[in-house]
Amino acid sequence: MPWFVKQETFLHPYSAMKPHLEAHRAWVEQLRADGVVISSGYLVDGEGRPGGGGLLQLQAANYAEAEALVLEDPMVRSGGVEWRLQEWRPSVGDLGVR
Repeated sequence: MPWFVKQETFLHPYSAMKPHLEAHRAWVEQLRADGVVISSGYLVDGEGRPGGGGLLQLQAANYAEAEALVLEDPMVRSGGVEWRLQEWRPSVGDLGVR
């Protein structure tokens, strides 16, 4: 099944995004419980400081399915992030998924 990557950047301070981030975490956990292969995390700089954005990786049958899922993400629904979705096609190397 193809891999997809959603990269996002916060448009508002963390304090304003915190409730949406908590809803996002619960949403990801529910999807995982439902069997969706998905992982979410935040981006940090070279000093380990959060950079105001995140990365979500997931498997879906096609782009339309991945996009439909992403459009349900509480972070996206909040309007508080700028985001981009792309399919990732690995060509060299192998990453294992637990």
